[in-house]
Amino acid sequence: MNAKLLIVLPLSIILAMVIYFVANPSYEKSLEAEYYYEIGDYKEAYSRAREAFSMDMYNRMASTVMAQSKTAMKYEKYIDEAKKYMKEINAIAAKESISDADRAKIKMMSEIMVNSYIKLAPSVITHKSLVKEAKKYYEDFGKLLEKVD
Repeated sequence: MNAKLLIVLPLSIILAMVIYFVANPSYEKSLEAEYYYEIGDYKEAYSRAREAFSMDMYNRMASTVMAQSKTAMKYEKYIDEAKKYMKEINAIAAKESISDADRAKIKMMSEIMVNSYIKLAPSVITHKSLVKEAKKYYEDFGKLLEKVD
């Protein structure tokens, strides 16, 4: 009898927790937010996590996904900006001669990207591909900066 109680009681508690977790709309939204975060749709993940957090301020999962999505969106913004600047720099480099104004423009864009990268702060669960791509651009802009100085 005692052995049955030791098995049934913890299982009942776990079952109750699972039912609460699945039935609570805030946690349901948190799970959706986690899904969108994992597939790389950070804007949707942030939106759903924010909605879940507004339903329940004590929902730590929503808070975590919201913070992580915000970080990931900063990385995406950095990468998008880096691609745009690299395209402009490649257009300048394709010219027969590079003017002093063009050099200054390349230097300015490179400085912006190097300084912007320093402000990024990854966490352990920030997608590695984002961190890796941002670092590559940071290094590329660092090399460019050395060349135009």
